[in-house]
Amino acid sequence: DFKNLTHLPFFDGVSFHEGLYYEQPLEDNFYDLVTMWHFLEHDYDPVRTLETSRRILKPGGHLVVEVPRLDCLTYRAYGKRWPGVQAPQHTVMFTKDMLLQFVERSGLELVDYLPYGAFPAYFYIYAGLAFHLRKGKGLNLKRSIYPYFAGQILMTPILLFERYLNLAMQTVICRKPSR
Repeated sequence: DFKNLTHLPFFDGVSFHEGLYYEQPLEDNFYDLVTMWHFLEHDYDPVRTLETSRRILKPGGHLVVEVPRLDCLTYRAYGKRWPGVQAPQHTVMFTKDMLLQFVERSGLELVDYLPYGAFPAYFYIYAGLAFHLRKGKGLNLKRSIYPYFAGQILMTPILLFERYLNLAMQTVICRKPSR
């Protein structure tokens, strides 16, 4: 899926692993923090991936996962044209309950659940509306950029309450048990 860019000078000293996350030779009890920003919904075996994260984290280490939330307002509004439904790239779609069950099954402790994320929910509002109006046809980015930002400015008062509105994203902060 990805081009090999390791020859570029700004990647000097960076180690890359190719293949499935849970098949990588990563050292047990080594990492203080693992983050997965919009990765888990692309994974073929999310519970195994979460278990791998638990294995490689030091006791008390943290895992942060952000994924689209299937049981959100924008999914209810746009249905099959919701931007989070990106078959075949998204192999798993997570409701809040499903994500929390996967965390529990993997043996991680839930520290916090956030009904929002770092990825802007406004993108899902805009793209969902655009996909709906264009009936699934693509967008011309040059023509879309100004309406995108104008809409974001107009919606700022609503977006200030994003953390309470369940618009599109969810984040879990987990910890590997100390024992």
